[in-house]
Amino acid sequence: MVHLTTVPNDDVAQAPLVEGLQNIKFEQPHEDEVTASVYGSRFASEGLPGHALPEGEMPRDVAYRMIKDHLTLDGNPVLNLASFVTTYMEEEAEKLMAEALPKNFIDYEEYPQTADIQNKCVNMIARLYNAPTDANEDNAMGTSTVGSSEAIMLATLAMKRRWQNKRKAAGKDISKPNIVMNSAVQVCWEKAARYFEIEEKYVYCTEDRYVIDPAEAVGMIDENTIGICTILGSTYTGQYEDTKAVNDLLIKKGIDCPIHVDAASGGFVAPFVVPEMEWDFRLEKVVSINVSGHKYGLVYPGVGWVVWRSPEFLPKELVFNINYLGADQASFTLNFSKGASQVLGQYYQFIRLGRSGYRSIMLNLTRTADYLAACLKQMGFVIMR
Repeated sequence: MVHLTTVPNDDVAQAPLVEGLQNIKFEQPHEDEVTASVYGSRFASEGLPGHALPEGEMPRDVAYRMIKDHLTLDGNPVLNLASFVTTYMEEEAEKLMAEALPKNFIDYEEYPQTADIQNKCVNMIARLYNAPTDANEDNAMGTSTVGSSEAIMLATLAMKRRWQNKRKAAGKDISKPNIVMNSAVQVCWEKAARYFEIEEKYVYCTEDRYVIDPAEAVGMIDENTIGICTILGSTYTGQYEDTKAVNDLLIKKGIDCPIHVDAASGGFVAPFVVPEMEWDFRLEKVVSINVSGHKYGLVYPGVGWVVWRSPEFLPKELVFNINYLGADQASFTLNFSKGASQVLGQYYQFIRLGRSGYRSIMLNLTRTADYLAACLKQMGFVIMR
């Protein structure tokens, strides 16, 4: 199963689902026949259109029922433990999000209050991650994305461009950028490296270590390294990598190399479960952080966030200023148009739950995870952590 779809040739598209079925003749309902039942209509005797746009229309109740029935073979999202995205939101949140479905989020001039809500979310997340906010500090910056994959793409692009600018200023070659990361990173990191032509330098896992080794990672840095990625919540084991150890080694060795923290999974867990753990902007070398709102941010897919410590780490030439939607506005995204619903859903959760609500939920989730791990261990399973 892949997201890229191959369009079949006509001979394949027109072939019967079951060989010989085309020879069996059924009496078809008349095209204009009226029936009280969806399943008595001619549409129920035909396959759902899949290769070409149908010529005629279909009644709305029939279209709804046919698609709904088609989806019954999907899994139940509530029982899906594989992708760990949010599968429950309160009725009020769903209503708020449904009402915003027609809004194009990118049109800040037309929907200024929606844009303001994104800014409120960025402010809250930046402070949650201890971004510098003193009067003598540069302002932290951030934006919403359609998920952590886009957020990571943007952060990687920012690190690469900043590295290029420094190398150009020194009259040095910029053709061989690389990035240091764990071999167990989520696939979006491999995409970012490949799409933006960055060499991947992996710290490989061992039989008893599934996270990055700080000393090995720092030892792989050279003049072409644009940054180090550390993970707050590995996709495979949920473990937190030791960002502080990486940070301290960089400082000890006097190495100027930024750290990006991939907090897609742990960014809304660690601040409430282990608030004393230093992994965020409290560490000098951490320049950017991404987090998935649709994981433990408790919002339906898809929404993500990325925050930079200061404008220094987001080169201004990557930010586009446009005016064709009614007013001047800055844009730093990989896509353009997108729905506003998920951003509003995120803000709803922030003000509905607050710190105490998130803390209660994350502590309960952690207790449940610990209980399940203990039960599996008793059954003889090996817990990889």
